[in-house]
Amino acid sequence: MTLRRAWLTAVLLLYLALTAYQLGLPGLQYDEAKEAGANAMQILTGAPVTAFRDAGVTVAGRTLPLMVQDYIGALNVYLALPFLGLSGIGVPNLRLLPVLTGLLALLLLERAVSEWQRRSNDRRIPPPAPRAHRHTPISLSGLLAVTLLAVSPSYVFWARQGIFVTNLMLPFVFLCLWQGLSWLRTGRATALIVAALAGGLALYAKLLAVWVIAPFVVLAGGWWLIQRVRHPDRVPRLTLPGALGAVLAFALPLAPLVLFNLQTGGTLASIGGNLQHSYYGVNNADVLANLPVRLGQVLQVLRGDQFWYLGGVFANPLAPWLAAASLAAGLWHAWRHTLPPLLLVAGAVGCSLFTVSDLFVTHYVLIQPLVVAAVAIALGAWLEPPHAAPAGRLLGANAPNPAIFRFPNFPRDAVAIVVGLWLAVDLSASAGYHATLSATGGLAAHSDASYHLAYHLQTHGMGAPIALDWGIDAPVRYLTEGAVTPIEIFGYASPAAPDDGFANRLAPFLDNPDNRYVLHAPSATVFAGRREAFQTAVAARHTTAVVEQQFTQRDGTPLYEIWRVE
Repeated sequence: MTLRRAWLTAVLLLYLALTAYQLGLPGLQYDEAKEAGANAMQILTGAPVTAFRDAGVTVAGRTLPLMVQDYIGALNVYLALPFLGLSGIGVPNLRLLPVLTGLLALLLLERAVSEWQRRSNDRRIPPPAPRAHRHTPISLSGLLAVTLLAVSPSYVFWARQGIFVTNLMLPFVFLCLWQGLSWLRTGRATALIVAALAGGLALYAKLLAVWVIAPFVVLAGGWWLIQRVRHPDRVPRLTLPGALGAVLAFALPLAPLVLFNLQTGGTLASIGGNLQHSYYGVNNADVLANLPVRLGQVLQVLRGDQFWYLGGVFANPLAPWLAAASLAAGLWHAWRHTLPPLLLVAGAVGCSLFTVSDLFVTHYVLIQPLVVAAVAIALGAWLEPPHAAPAGRLLGANAPNPAIFRFPNFPRDAVAIVVGLWLAVDLSASAGYHATLSATGGLAAHSDASYHLAYHLQTHGMGAPIALDWGIDAPVRYLTEGAVTPIEIFGYASPAAPDDGFANRLAPFLDNPDNRYVLHAPSATVFAGRREAFQTAVAARHTTAVVEQQFTQRDGTPLYEIWRVE
């Protein structure tokens, strides 16, 4: 066991080395600032808090935000406070939070996988044991899952910008899985209550967590109901105090979400308004069109080739093939052990076919670790053949295939080859991303050109520029510690064209020749049509719009522009 702890420690240190290196790059992405940094900075500096939809609770005369998006809670805001309070307002300072979130998620994933892997010859619920004997030992499957994730480009670079993808869901989801499985094994009410609390926290962190929470409840609950009828001695009893405690624990973290909707109705409106077609035009009813996209993203996150905005594309082309071979071998050797985690992954992918935004690959920050965990469980079944498990077949209660004993070293050597190849190529890809990032500083919305834009606006006294595109306001506010507060007037109604009220919002600012207008360069524009509408409004007044300053990526590609009207 000491060797396994040393292995786990070494892997976690490697993860920290990969994630903490040049943590200020790429540039601060809008969602990082919007969903944690800006509000945390405002709370720490005493500035007025710009709460999302103006929804919040007032404490000591200060408004504290309830949510940062209609479906994302404000947990990252409050968790960022000690990091920024102790180390100052900065980009690496803010990113320490998601890096440590990713570290905690690895530890909890190991616990969940090891709990799944735990073997016992007793099919009944064991009697209460001394606390020292309740601990589930580190399994080889758990170690393999953590090892494969710790150097994965998808896991490493999403953890570095974890607020951007809300990686805060991960530790809560894995805690829910771990404690849910623990309850199935031991019947301890405390485990059930903790699982419910973690599930509620995961949903508050981001409603997208329901993709995993819902299938897990269906799978575990369905198995429990069936076993209560067939083999009542093999499953725990659900007592009334335990059930009530679980319901209350689940509901408690969702209280801010409920209060937010009582004040604004934002979440209900967001979901209800996107049931058929999402904000970005995804047809949620067209499952046949959405499914291939999502299945392709499963392969993409295994390869890790979605980080073009770091300045290059590096991939592990072997990972999908090695994963498929490992899962196939696991199903052949111990299908009852390997199938349940695959069903959980399938359920999560099925839930992901519906979206209120778009079929973004970033959503799969939640699913990639589950895929890797399923692979690790399949490989671990060869190294530690599953015997009768205390929670029955859900946890892998089947005898090992005797064929593996004909060549005692073959399973071990095959697993070593698979893991060694996977690790070597993943590590090479992660190192490649770091090398190119050092040269490029990031591209597009992730470029470090935003640092130069914010510095220029602050040092030239442009305290309230007019933002005519998305992605400018929150990073500038955070980077200048509130000294520059851009005014967004581009309108969120449609990313394709300005709404009817855009001209009226713009007109008062055109009366003041001292105003400055910040846009993206044409090739980097996010919300289309605003540049043209601005130029049309300027021409109608017989004035001229002039580019005063331009900011480029390190490769010279124009990114931001500051305009004035003469």
